[in-house]
Amino acid sequence: MSSDEFVLTLVLQVEKVERPAQTDALEAGARAVLAILADERSVGEGEWAEAMRGWQDARIRKVVRRARGAEWRRAAALPGVTVTGGTAVVRVFPPVPLDAVPKDLAKLQVTGTDLEDPDELPAVESGVPVLWVNPGLTMSTGKTMAQVGHGAHLAWLQLSDAARKSWQEDDFRLAVRTASPAYWQGLLATTFPVVQDAGFTEVEPGSRTVVAEVPQLLGQDGRRPRAV
Repeated sequence: MSSDEFVLTLVLQVEKVERPAQTDALEAGARAVLAILADERSVGEGEWAEAMRGWQDARIRKVVRRARGAEWRRAAALPGVTVTGGTAVVRVFPPVPLDAVPKDLAKLQVTGTDLEDPDELPAVESGVPVLWVNPGLTMSTGKTMAQVGHGAHLAWLQLSDAARKSWQEDDFRLAVRTASPAYWQGLLATTFPVVQDAGFTEVEPGSRTVVAEVPQLLGQDGRRPRAV
């Protein structure tokens, strides 16, 4: 991979005893991506804007890591945005070139994060955006966090300015669920954004991992799936 390729890092707080629930981690990760996209430092002449543009002009690569204790405290001291949701805390950092990831992030674990949901998930409230995960794929928590982050990102790119502002004012409320096989096939027939993975880790190239069912996109033109 090119050394000038940018990567956005998300770090999930996973303490030794207190582990977040799977869905809380996925939802917080997706909301963290939206939070940094909307942050004033990421747009216009903001301090992160140039890096954000360079990152989004190429492959919108996201890496998910985990940290606890002193590792988390060091990561939390770096510039970024922290999002909390239920039992999960995620910090997202502005993109940097692959060879310039801060050492306090680069040394964190990037594999082996597999969480569970202790209880049955509640029904999603009507009108709430849902990031639907492909029921036919097996992915780690970290991989799935990156994929739902991609789904939220692609939806954000398609939204109008007014819809973006409304979502931001609602604290980027969303849900992550695994679709039933039948519902998944129906989603693929819509114009909602589809994440098509490049296949560098865990899944085959071209795998469609997430569909972002965002009601605000109804009536807007759809996009072709984008490999990320």
